[in-house]
Formats: sequence, structure tokens, C-alpha cells
Amino acid sequence: MDDFVCNKLTEWGLSELIDRFKDHSMDKESLYDLDDQDIKDLIPEVGLRAKFKKRLRQLKEEQNTNQAAADSPVPVLPATSDKGKRNLNHQGESSKEQQPNKRQRENKTQSYTESIILSDVKDIIGSVLKKLHRQENTNLNNFLRTKIHDLKREKRELIGVFGRTGAGKSSLINAILGEKNLLPSGEITACTSVMIKVEANIRNSKYDADIEFIKPEEWKDEIWTMKQFLGNADEEWGDDEERRDIIEKLSAVYREEWKHKSPENLMDIKYFSEIEEFLQSQRTTLTCGSAKELSLKLVKYTRSASRQGEIMRYYWPLVKCVTVKVPNNDLLQHVTLVDLPGSGDWNKSRAKMWKGIVGNCSTVWIVTEINRAASEEEAWEILTSTCSLMGNGGQCQQIHFICTKSDVIEDPDDDADVHAHIIQRNVTAKEEVIKKYGSLNQVKKHFSDDCFKVFTVSSTEFLKRKRLNPEDTEIPQLQDFLKDLNDYHSETLNYVTGAYGILSLMQGANSTEGAGKKTDVSAELEKNLSHQLGRVKKAVEDAHKAFETRLIEGVKKSQSSCERTMSSFLYRSHHGFYNTLKCVVEKDGVHKTKKGKQINLNVKLASWLTDSIDEEFRKTFPNEEKYGSFNGVISSFSLDTERLIKKNQSLKLQLIFLKTEEEKIKTKLNKIIRERKKTIYNSLTETIVEKMLDCYKRAAAFSGPDSLKYMRDTILEHVQVSKDMMFEEAKAAMLKLLNDLKDDILKKLEKTMRESIELSLKTDDNSIPDVPTELEMVKRYYNELKRSSKELDITF
Repeated sequence: MDDFVCNKLTEWGLSELIDRFKDHSMDKESLYDLDDQDIKDLIPEVGLRAKFKKRLRQLKEEQNTNQAAADSPVPVLPATSDKGKRNLNHQGESSKEQQPNKRQRENKTQSYTESIILSDVKDIIGSVLKKLHRQENTNLNNFLRTKIHDLKREKRELIGVFGRTGAGKSSLINAILGEKNLLPSGEITACTSVMIKVEANIRNSKYDADIEFIKPEEWKDEIWTMKQFLGNADEEWGDDEERRDIIEKLSAVYREEWKHKSPENLMDIKYFSEIEEFLQSQRTTLTCGSAKELSLKLVKYTRSASRQGEIMRYYWPLVKCVTVKVPNNDLLQHVTLVDLPGSGDWNKSRAKMWKGIVGNCSTVWIVTEINRAASEEEAWEILTSTCSLMGNGGQCQQIHFICTKSDVIEDPDDDADVHAHIIQRNVTAKEEVIKKYGSLNQVKKHFSDDCFKVFTVSSTEFLKRKRLNPEDTEIPQLQDFLKDLNDYHSETLNYVTGAYGILSLMQGANSTEGAGKKTDVSAELEKNLSHQLGRVKKAVEDAHKAFETRLIEGVKKSQSSCERTMSSFLYRSHHGFYNTLKCVVEKDGVHKTKKGKQINLNVKLASWLTDSIDEEFRKTFPNEEKYGSFNGVISSFSLDTERLIKKNQSLKLQLIFLKTEEEKIKTKLNKIIRERKKTIYNSLTETIVEKMLDCYKRAAAFSGPDSLKYMRDTILEHVQVSKDMMFEEAKAAMLKLLNDLKDDILKKLEKTMRESIELSLKTDDNSIPDVPTELEMVKRYYNELKRSSKELDITF
């Protein structure tokens, strides 16, 4: 142990720890690197550990403040946005490099402080839980233990990143995260359809990648389907893009050997000797010391051959998803970036995962090159084809249209004019993209103009700074956005508030004050609860009636228009349509062409139903968090505890607990509603899928001469026979799900609040341990967060 550690422990009044730290060879560097588990192992005593963590936190804050003030700006470091002062949708205005301002340094310190607070409060609650376990199992004791376990929730935000091959997605993600060599770029090898998640590594300081494979039986079925497709494809269209796509996939894994072998032979273990985990239905984990090393290892799982006749095998067709875990990156603390391919995968489990991820994205980045941003068909096709899945059928709040390679210009004759030329083109590109978005009426049913922002970025210039300063590359604005997401979705505030409520109830349970008032206060709370439940019930029933009225009209339009719409698709005569239709039926009605065109017959059939409710659905279930579902009736739910606290100070602790329970159940219900509303909206299309599956299977079975005619006839006849019942059943399924949601909301609200009232005001239990010290510590942390955080809108 060096003198620095010894002196600090003595200075902090913790000299009894010196021998312990000596035994573990602690020096200055390792002191700063201690994490929560290390500290817990070194100092098992809760009180002593809390003192040490407080001192270490203050030491690190002092170091961070001094370092931040001295540092020069480094472009790869994440910046912190100043809401209201910075416009994320800059129109190319130049700005000079600045050192981190006071607010940026304060926010960095605050973020670190909150992580220490969270750790401390978790330690306190952990010690309280041990005390409860040592007590007898009363109703209140069991209730408190359940509430403590419910505190352990962590939020994560998903950002979906779309874009065609070569648009610069990987380079963009690398630049934003300050990891130049993290994801393999298209400049090295060709891109594939693998989903890649990028998130924080909270386990260690290594670069990890978890590789999840599809199941071997799924791959065998896929081989059979693809070989059948190739065997049945019309020789006249032998060079069709779907055919080339299949050949590329089979050749990646088997090179030329797939051509003369059966699906059974192609499942021989010799083909998977490098990835034995695939045959065992297990995951592969790669662990590396650097991003570059991991990137090189990932190539064979995420990319295809870049040269004709390459010997190396590539396993991306067998990969379901890759999760890359990056150490020591604050931007990923509560955020996961997902590099997404288009929809319409041959593998059904991969297609299902894709749909689930897109529906769970709170933000979507659509990436395209700046020189064709407004005219790039694939980029706009992504937006129009997925808007319902992201909007009413998802939880997306923001769409960022990101124009890459803003530094690339033709014939840069005069370097002095290059900067001005780039800035002007950025302005023009943004204007054209915004104008294009304004014309997309179908998309705007799900998203307002405020949800759409345009960025013109240069990953290359952000790192090299030859022509543009960092701000002009707009990478810092995207970093600011991620920083805001992390700040806003910090788990600290919710956890500390919940802990404060639980400890308040425990301390209040041991108090004899206010005993004479408990009956009257309980009665008033019960009355308020009944009134609030009535408001919630009426709001949901009003929404049910509104949807039913609109769906009746939607059913009529569906029944009268479905055959005509289906015929307009089925009787196209363009070159290669047989192969296109064959792919559509093989994939249960969904297919993405190599050129990026999305085909979804199920969505086409459900479109009159979804169109009839889109406006009302968005109003009832807004994705924007500032608006509440069912006209805000959940968000405004209140037992009027604040007024009761002022009138009944002797019961303040119990009422504080009930106030925190109110907020917790509202947060929980809003999450439930957010998830269930996706199921409710998507049920319209899902019912159509269920009713069409048999038809697709029958159509896919045709081969040989006239099989195109048979496929067309099979689909059209099925629609004609099914239309009277299919759309009615879709309507009924959605309304039932909505009614089920109403019942669940009312049940959870009533059960949670009645139980909380019962156990906080109607139960005498002297077995609950006293927690005055723990309550005071958590209350102090709570008040500190309350002062510093704009998120807190609860007052006691």
C-alpha cells in the first residue's frame, strides 16, 4: 500500500482499515478503480462502508472537477446538451470549439454523485431487508419485503438504427461512442441482415460480444425452403434478386458444397466445427481487450465475403442477434443502440425478434447519404413501411433522419470555400428532407412534425477535423441526445423515492402518534379511491365506444375493398414476379426485396381497419410521455395525500408512503399500458395473419408449370371466402383486448392501494424494526435529488 492511500484513510478517520487495505496491496490507482462489489468485499460492515464510500465519492468529485476544468476538448467525449439553449436541428451554423462549460462539468459530477447515492441507498435497503428477514412473518413484514424487491427495476431505452448497405451506420455508431474500430464497417466487408445490439458492459472492462444463433432445426427448415425455391424458380428468371440472395446465404456457410447436397447432409457437424455452440443451441461469447480486436473477430458472424471465391466461411445466416458490450461508456448507461436490417427475413424467429425490437424502440435513426437524402427510396421506404409498428403499434417518440458523409463534396477546388459549401449543402439537405417528410400523410398519422428531426453528420470529420469543427459534424448533438436519455431515465430517483416511502412506513408503524385519526383518514382515503376508480373506468369505456364506432366503418371498407387491392398486387406482370410472390408466401405474407421494397400482404389487408382508428388510437395512447393514456386519467390519479399530510402531521410518515405508492402504481400502470397498447393495435394485423396462414402454406406448396396462376387463385379465393368473418373477428379481438386492459387496470389499482391503506393505517405490528437512522440518511439523499433534479414533480 502506498502513502497516498494510508494518508487518505487516516485523514478520513478510517485508520482501522489500513491493515485491511495493506493485505490487498491497495495503491492510489486501485483506490480510484474500486467498484461497489470490491468495497463490499473489503468493508462488510454497513456503517463503516457508508463512511468510506462517502469520502471516496468526495475525493473522486474533486478529481473530476479539477480534471474537467483543465481538459482541452476531445471530440470523442460525449457532450451534455442544454435543453432550451441548443437546437438539435441546426441548419448548419458554424460554431467554435469550446472547452467544457460549467454546466457540463456539473452534470458530469452530478451523474457520478447519483450513481454513488443509488449504491448507498441500495446498501441501506439491503441491510433493512436482512433485518426484516430476521423478524416473524407477519402480513406487514411480507408486504414490506415485496415492496423492497419491487424497487429493483432498471430502465433501458432502445434506439433502432436503419439504413441501407454503405449508408454509414457502423461508422456513425463508432464515432458517437468514441470507438473508432468497434463495429466492422461496409468498407471492410459486405453488410448482412444480422441485428447488432450495442450496450454497456457492466460486468468488466473488456469488450464482449454475445452471439445468439437460430435453432439448428430452424436452419434445416430454412435450407429446405431455400433449395425448394431455387429448384422451382423459372429458368427465365434465374438471375432474379431473390435467387441471388439465397445463393449468397448458402454460399456463406457452405461455399460451393450446398449445390449437390441434401438439407440433411448440410447439417453434418463438420460444417459447424468452428461454432459448436450452434448445434448445442447455446450462445458464443467473445471477450477482447480492445474494440479493434473484437471487431475483427465479429466479421465472420456479421459480414459476408468481400471477394469472389474467398475460402473463409461466414456464419451470419445462422446468427439471430449479436450483443456487443462496451466498457466505460456513459452514453450506454441506460441506452442500447440496435443496428437493424429491413424486415422480411426467411427465418421466422429472427423476423419475430426484429418486429419486437422495432416495436420497443423509443427513438429511430434512419441513416442515408446526404447527396441523395431526399430521394433515397430505401430510406423513405423504411419509414413508411414501419411507421405503424413504431407509432401506434410501438413506443417510438422521435425519428431522427441522419444524413451521413456531409464532408464528401465533388471537386473541392478551393479549400477556403469547402467549409462554406458543406454548411450550405447541409442547410439545403435539411430543408429538402423536412419538405419530403411533410408530404408523408400515412407517417404523420403516427408522428407529429415535432417528432421528426434532421441531422447532417460526418463521422470522418468528427475524428479528423480537417474541414469541419466538431459542432459542424453534428455528432456532438447526437451525443447530447444520448446523454439526455441517460439522465432522464436514471433509475436513481425512482429507487430513492420508493425507498423513502418504505422506510417512512416502517418508522410510522412503530409510532403511536395519530392512532385516533387513523380510522377517519382511512375512510377518506377509501372514498377518494372509489371516486378515482370510477374516473378511470369511465375513461377506458369511452375509448372502447369510440374504437368500436370507427371499427364498424373499417370492417365495411375492408369487406368492400380487399379483393380489389389484393388483385392489384397479385396480377403484376413485371419480370421476376413469380419469385417475388413465392418469397411472400414462404414468409407468411411478408418480404423485403433486395432493393429495399417492403411487401406485407397482411398489412395491406388490415389497412382499412388500422386507418379507421389511427387518429383516435394516437390520441388515446400517445407515445409522448408528457401526455397520458386515456386523456391523462392515469397520470392524474390521486388520493389527495398531499392535502391529508397537511391536515394530519401525526400520520405524515404513513401518508408519505401512500404518496410514493401512488406514484409507483401509476408508473407501473403506464408501463403496462404502453406494452398492452402495442398488442391491442397489432392484434388487427395479427388476426389477419392467423386467418391467412393456411392460404400462404397452400400457395407455397405449388411448383412446376402454371404455379404462378395457382398461387394467385389460391390467395384471391381465400380472401373472397374469408372476408365476411375475417375482419369482424379482427375487430372483436381488438375490442376484447381493450376490455381486458380495463379490467386489469382497475384490478391492479384497487388491489394495490387498498392493500397499502390497510397495512399502513389499519394494522398494528410492533415486530417491524426501527429504522430512524436509515430513514434519515435516505431522506437526506432524497432531498438532495429533489433539489438538483427537474424530473421530480412529487412534493410532500
